[in-house]
This record gives sequence, structure tokens and C-alpha cells, in this order.
Amino acid sequence: MLTSKQRAYCRALAYASDSVLTVGKTGVTANTAAELENAFHTRELVKGTVLETSPLTAKEAANELAAAVNAELVQVIGRKFVLYRRSADKPVIVLP
Repeated sequence: MLTSKQRAYCRALAYASDSVLTVGKTGVTANTAAELENAFHTRELVKGTVLETSPLTAKEAANELAAAVNAELVQVIGRKFVLYRRSADKPVIVLP
């Protein structure tokens, strides 16, 4: 579980990054979860976007994806969300 200070640090890191995951009109599928899992192999912080055609809100999609890949929801703003999962092999982000 992230503390509020750690969550704020992750939000600051995510601000400058681009979205690497898109949830479309089919919502959260196994392919979307697999794509997120692959993204977590190369980074600890993933920013995603939910399209207007999606049946889910950004918070609903982020919660479903977080549960699917054992990650933590950091932030949801509008149609964007940020998820964090600490890398067991080689942690890069040092949380305060």
C-alpha cells in the first residue's frame, strides 16, 4: 500500500510521461491486461487513457486493471489513470 507521500511522488513522476496503454470500446479484456503486464516488465509506473467510446470510466478501468495485474492505483484525472507496481527484479523508483 502506498502512503500519501509516496503516491504524491508517483504522481509527480507520471506527470511528464506519456500514456502507454489505451482502453477502448471493448473495455478491459485479457489482451489489455496482458499489454499492461508487458508494460510493467519495462517500467514500474504506467500511464493509461480511456477512450470516449469505452463503456467504463477511467476509475472503473483502472481498478479492474490494477486487480488483474496486482498493481496500485495512483491517480485518475479525467480519462487518464496511473498505476504503480514495484519491480521485484530490479526496482528503479525509490519511494520516499
